[in-house]
Amino acid sequence: MDNPEAARILNCMRYDTDILIAGGGLNGPALALGLAQAGFNVTMIDAQTPQARSGDNFDGRGYALALSSQRLLHAIGVWDHVAADAQPMLEINVTDGRAGEGPSPFFLHFDHAEIEEGPMGFMLEDRFLYRGFLQTVAQQDGITSISPSSVIDHAVDPTGVTVTLSTGQTLRTRVLVGCDGRQSGVAARAGIKRTGWRYGQTALVCAIDHEKPHNGIAHQFFMPPGPLAILPLPGNRSSIVWSETDAMAAQINALDDAAYLDVLRPRFGDFLGDITLAGRRFTYPLSLTVANRFISERTVLVGDAAHGMHPIAGQGLNAGLRDVAALVQVLSEAQQRGEDIASELVLERYEQWRRFDTHLLVAATDMTNKLFSNDNPILRAGRDIGMGLVNAVPGLRRSFIREAAGLSGELPQLMR
Repeated sequence: MDNPEAARILNCMRYDTDILIAGGGLNGPALALGLAQAGFNVTMIDAQTPQARSGDNFDGRGYALALSSQRLLHAIGVWDHVAADAQPMLEINVTDGRAGEGPSPFFLHFDHAEIEEGPMGFMLEDRFLYRGFLQTVAQQDGITSISPSSVIDHAVDPTGVTVTLSTGQTLRTRVLVGCDGRQSGVAARAGIKRTGWRYGQTALVCAIDHEKPHNGIAHQFFMPPGPLAILPLPGNRSSIVWSETDAMAAQINALDDAAYLDVLRPRFGDFLGDITLAGRRFTYPLSLTVANRFISERTVLVGDAAHGMHPIAGQGLNAGLRDVAALVQVLSEAQQRGEDIASELVLERYEQWRRFDTHLLVAATDMTNKLFSNDNPILRAGRDIGMGLVNAVPGLRRSFIREAAGLSGELPQLMR
């Protein structure tokens, strides 16, 4: 070609992949599957090898998947690989009180029988969910997985994005998606700032074996230092997410297993009989962080890269999977209409769709944590009466049940 500039432009428009996903946790492979099944060529960059997270040993980590998230997993072919290991959540009890004193007489009780769709959600261990993604990705055409590697740099120009990997390899893509967590390098390089704060709380996470069956009932017990979630796993076993102040959590986590259980028992109660630890113990500092934009030029943020919230309602992964379903729909519809999937007009549709829902969810989790994580007698009386009123009004109660199941708002097609 005689024209060097034309040759340069033509070379820039040769892509190694339509969409490159930085991050291979859970949202990354979910997005890769949805996009590949919509006809896109996708490359996923994962910092960990598959063997690092797909072991057989139980470690206590699990996820509360809303019914809408289960629908997404079914739509992209993952659910068949994990269904046998999932525990349906049939009821949710929400109570307020102090450790050792038992719950307030005012409470919320959600029963899946009040809605027609089925269980409100499912509990699934991390090891099974991740393995299910690996198995499905391996069977899906159109996905290239590169690991262990990470995106260390990217440069955007009018025709695409040039991505540099930690291995030194460079790849050319039409769109770059950051699924790389709260400390997203993709967001930082794109100049996207974040808003947020620490809660002064730390989550103590573990799993327990208990004598009595949980009957598929999840419990959320609000105490002044923070909430305690008891989430049913298969068998007589439950996942615990227990929030304390940073200082108290550090003291508790330093204890041996026996002393740790001695602290947990008065908070947990005896309704499931005696309890023992199962698997490892984890701690996570709790914070809120939201990207000021979910998009930049040819760049999109998904999951924790876009928003990280308090785990008070177990909505972190569910919010990320809703991002996934929305982005797949926006890009596939744009492709069908012959639009440039990387155009600002197209990417803004995703941002407008997800930003409103995300801000509502972030505000709700933040407000709930501040309302319940205190011992103010006026606030205690107000929230107890409020829970009692919601529980007494069937229509209002059902709306909360549908919210817990992830069925409210404008659902993307993959979640319908």
